[in-house]
Amino acid sequence: MQLGIIYSLSASALFGGMYYLATLLRRLSGESLFGIRMVVTLPFLLFALFVLKKQAEFVAFAKRLKQKPHLILVLLLTSAIVGSQMWLFLWAPNSGKALEVSMGYLLMPIVAVALGKIVFKEHFTLLKWLSLGFAVLGVTSNIWLTGSFSWTTIVAGVGYPLYITLRRYFGINTLATFFVELLLVMPFAGYFIAQADMQLIIADNQYIYYFLALFGLVNGAAFILYIASSNLLPVNVPGLLGYVEPLVMLCISFMIGEVLDSKSYLLMICLALAISLLTIDNFRLARK
Repeated sequence: MQLGIIYSLSASALFGGMYYLATLLRRLSGESLFGIRMVVTLPFLLFALFVLKKQAEFVAFAKRLKQKPHLILVLLLTSAIVGSQMWLFLWAPNSGKALEVSMGYLLMPIVAVALGKIVFKEHFTLLKWLSLGFAVLGVTSNIWLTGSFSWTTIVAGVGYPLYITLRRYFGINTLATFFVELLLVMPFAGYFIAQADMQLIIADNQYIYYFLALFGLVNGAAFILYIASSNLLPVNVPGLLGYVEPLVMLCISFMIGEVLDSKSYLLMICLALAISLLTIDNFRLARK
């Protein structure tokens, strides 16, 4: 279990570190970075499928698609969600939205818990109710103080919980499914990569190919470590450790010069309280 925790923390740190790496790849658009990330992730995913001996899982999934063609529509939706999330993650640091997206990632576990209650009728402890209450208070106060709520925070906070909920509801929450989703977004990835004017980018950033190689290596290593940790840890523990990545992202947002608006202080405090309560609750569940 200790090795699984080390893998999980390392994966979260590397994924969070990619937030900073995106700033070293300036002049490449968020769309081009998204395309590159999709291309470099695919070989690592194939490697994971073979190492973990998931070939049979992939074959079973293909047969299920044949038996239930409506799942193709679900796959198109989940592919669009995961693709948009990966684009947003790489677009935000170079667009002055890193802090807003980081707050969305902090909101994400609370949204996931709420969807679990609504869709799967999961048991809600007092701590979960309190956590949800603080999150609602934070979002409501931010809308009241600023007159709006950032669309990037909403997309980041809702995207992955909705993605996981759909996969779980339709019984397709597997590594094989993720492989198919990547294949479905690959044409878009290729198109976005083709739009990059590399000569112009090299003139402005002569080390771009070195940074791209590092980006691919970090992305692949983080992905493999995450998969490895998921196979070594009990089901509750990855959720408990999942808060590390948004915290790293938040720190990097401040490192690259973004400043939290004073009107968002209450939102941040409420999210911190909500996540603290969820962490305590998950810790109790993990001990049980």
